[in-house]
This record gives sequence, C-alpha cells and structure tokens, in this order.
Amino acid sequence: MTDDPRPQIPPFGDERTILAAYLDWHRATIALKCAGLTPAQLASRPLPPSTMSLLGLIRHLTDVERGWFGRVIAGQDLQPIYYSDADPDGDFDNVDEATVDQSHVDATFAAWHAQREQSRAIADGVGSLDEIRPHRREGDLSVRWILVHLLEEYARHSGHADLMREQIDGVTGE
Repeated sequence: MTDDPRPQIPPFGDERTILAAYLDWHRATIALKCAGLTPAQLASRPLPPSTMSLLGLIRHLTDVERGWFGRVIAGQDLQPIYYSDADPDGDFDNVDEATVDQSHVDATFAAWHAQREQSRAIADGVGSLDEIRPHRREGDLSVRWILVHLLEEYARHSGHADLMREQIDGVTGE
C-alpha cells in the first residue's frame, strides 16, 4: 500500500469543507483496507470472538450512512438494508466466508458507493450545520453533531479495519 489513493484534506477551508474532506478521507481509508482482497478474505472474521469482517463492516457503514443521512438529516422513510430489529447484527453476522462470491462483494461495494453519493448530496443540500434534526434515541441534534458523529464512526472502524487487514495478510499502515 505505498500509493495513497485517498483524497487530500485541504489545510484551509470553512467548517463544512473540512468536515466533508475528513469524512471522505475516512471513507477512502476503509476502501483502502479492503483493496486487493478476495471475497473469502473480505468475509473472514480474523478477530475472534468478534463476528466483524471487512465485508460486514462495509455493510454496516452502508446502513450507518443510510440511517444518519437518509433517515435523520433528510427525513426519509428508509429501512436498513442489512439488519433489522429482529436481526440487529445482521450487517456483520450474515456474511458467510464459505459462500460469498465476487458478485456479492461487487453488489455490497456498489451499495456502499451509491449510499455515499446520496449522503454527500444530502449533506450538500443542508443550509446550515446548525439545523436541528430529531433522532428517535438521541433527541434533537444539529447537522454538525451528526457529521462529527459520522467522522467518529468511520475513524473507529478504520482502526478495526486496520487490525483485520493485518490479521488477514499482514498489511499494515494507513
């Protein structure tokens, strides 16, 4: 991983520009951790007893973006793709290393990429980061809080992805 394909974060800019750049950088970090792996490697669970896999992480982040940007910021009536109330860890648990194939991986990554584009469009459409959105558990939240929370979510999972990648094939680094 000597070539870094992640976008550069501008050293100057308004708050929205910097937050969006960091979020895109963290999205690209997760993609970098998945690059070059086989479907079985992406679906493997290298950190027992955790059921987390890199492919499960992509599924999770797809639903995270769908929930925070689509449901909370945009107010859309969306259901999760990979989990449910009856199967709250389905995004991680319903990935089978023995049966996942390239078409499954491609579809999972396509859903993540599409959701990221929708999330960017939703964020770009918000007039002010001070706008308030209701959340069913957290109460009223500013769009700024939501963006910072997404940065935290991606940063935390980047660390998980780094550890998983090292266990899968020894690759380390940003």
